[in-house]
Amino acid sequence: MKNLLTNLLLFLSTLSLFAQAYNSKEFAISPNDLNINHYTKDSTANALVIYEYGKSYIDDNDFLLKTEYQKKVKILNRNGFEHATVEIQLYKNKTNKERITDIVATTFNSKNGAITSTRLNPSDIYYEDITPKHTLVKFTLPNIQEGSVITYSYKLSSPYIYKYHEWIFQEDIPKLYSEYVTSIPGIYNYNIKLVGPYKFFDSNSKIKGNCLEGPGGSSADCGVTNYVMKDLPAFIEEDYMTSKRNYISRIDFELKTINHFDGSVEQITKTWKDVDHELKTDKEFGWQIRKSIKAEDFLSTEIIKNDNPLNKAQSIYNFVQDQYKWNGDYNDIFVETSVKDLINNKSGNASSINILLHNLLRDCNIEVKPVLLSTRNKGFATKVFPILSDFNYLIIQAKIGDDTYLLDAAEPDLPFGSLPFRCLNGYGRLIDFKHGSEWIDIEERKVSQIAYRVEMDIVNDSLQILSGITKTGYYAIDSKTDYQKDPELYKKEFSDEHPTLNVLEHTIKDSERNTLSFDEVFKLKQGLDPMNTTVNGVTKETLYINPILFPFIEKNPFTLQERLYPIDFGYKRTFSYILKLNTGKYTVAEAPKNAVFALPNKTGILKLNVNQQDDFIIINLKFSLDKPLYNHEYYESLKTLSSELINIQKNSIIVLNSI
Repeated sequence: MKNLLTNLLLFLSTLSLFAQAYNSKEFAISPNDLNINHYTKDSTANALVIYEYGKSYIDDNDFLLKTEYQKKVKILNRNGFEHATVEIQLYKNKTNKERITDIVATTFNSKNGAITSTRLNPSDIYYEDITPKHTLVKFTLPNIQEGSVITYSYKLSSPYIYKYHEWIFQEDIPKLYSEYVTSIPGIYNYNIKLVGPYKFFDSNSKIKGNCLEGPGGSSADCGVTNYVMKDLPAFIEEDYMTSKRNYISRIDFELKTINHFDGSVEQITKTWKDVDHELKTDKEFGWQIRKSIKAEDFLSTEIIKNDNPLNKAQSIYNFVQDQYKWNGDYNDIFVETSVKDLINNKSGNASSINILLHNLLRDCNIEVKPVLLSTRNKGFATKVFPILSDFNYLIIQAKIGDDTYLLDAAEPDLPFGSLPFRCLNGYGRLIDFKHGSEWIDIEERKVSQIAYRVEMDIVNDSLQILSGITKTGYYAIDSKTDYQKDPELYKKEFSDEHPTLNVLEHTIKDSERNTLSFDEVFKLKQGLDPMNTTVNGVTKETLYINPILFPFIEKNPFTLQERLYPIDFGYKRTFSYILKLNTGKYTVAEAPKNAVFALPNKTGILKLNVNQQDDFIIINLKFSLDKPLYNHEYYESLKTLSSELINIQKNSIIVLNSI
């Protein structure tokens, strides 16, 4: 009887939970959608996708790719109101464009137990050309309140069959149900790629006969596939990651072949051998890369006659940096790159600058080749098959003696042989018109470092501080660039970042242009707040001194409960801090304790060493990350290491002086 009662209670509890669930099975609104105002699996969520459905197919009438879309979203609180604004990007070129029709959007609210609805006025739908190739369609649903449920649907029509409609299952709010149905005629063969850590809840396919009619009574069958994912957590972008497109759960399509109704086969996805030939013969890209140029029309005799190949290459690199200004653009390397315009206007995109660099180096007998890559914000280029639209940047590889250098002259202050941080995205495609292209690694092998050497003296309830700071690698590049732009602003920003420090003097050590180091010295003063304490019946002046004047990190950048994508720092990094505190007449009552924390497999370390003498104390703090990229299994260790570092930085030295 007792077991029966227990089972009955469990059954009733299950029914109760089921009755209180959101309606994630369909687009229609249910009372529960409005009455439930929380999401138990993520209490931080401000909004929730209850239901999402899409269907893409080739229209039998006009052979256009059509996509029908539906979405239902719960607004949980005011911070979720932003999800009531919808933005849709449409692509276009000179001859064709995507179109959107049948936009229907409605806001549902509950009032006195009744469901009310407010429909979007078509006049509140806005169209804006945000680039020459993209139009933004934007609308905001009306009458949004806490607890509202919004629904919207539309139809897309695209002439770009080579790029079947992509489906993004995950987004920055949780999603209960997402289903995508594709109907692909047998004459089209696509490469299909699933990205992200989550698997399909359901995936099934069937054949639909005669779904597409061709000329002369011919027809094609369609493969109809349903892709379903459920209970997807929000994708939270955190520090130290590349483009979220590399990791967010989505399905992508790329047309491989078309088997035309007349029996001919058109190869859409080419091999790299085919692409190399197309690039070589291309009237824009290939012609500009192969174009002969006379170095004497640009360079001084001194540069041209330099017998040292490395010095000559550096001089040519510096010349291009000085004479031609980057306009900030780098996205259309195959269309809007013109070396001729660059020469005439003294300004152009990154590709035109680097192609000019390539041609000048080649004319001076330096072995060079162009390299195509995708920047960190764009995502990884596909390696399985060539997709030129994956690439949005061009750099140069130069071989001088036994050494290989990767060059980008677009940045005016970037040292020879270094790349901008945006280029550190794993790999690129080296273009070689004679021997064929190949993948090469794009990575920074050297460690970037910040080293502090600090000496403190206690003088009249204040600290007199002399601090030397040496930066190398990317830290040097950033600081050197900022300082050269505006030395006074550089000094002001330092003061703003360290409000307790009074800057008495600041000097920098001159460094050559192509070095990766930046040295500076600060003379500083910091006030102290003495306190009187009684120790064994004796009143003593007590000072609390924070020995770490320059924290490596201010707060822990890792806050997620779980992170399923890598931690990408871009480059190896080391911070070191050596302090000598001259205590003088003061005695040390309390000092930080020695500590060591390490990442698994000796891939990083945090080490604090404290050495106390009669009239001084030396603190040596080191924090190093020995890999540019850590997989997600290191996340908890990195989070712990960062927390320990923050705690160490907060430790004080307590010194006493008899009154």
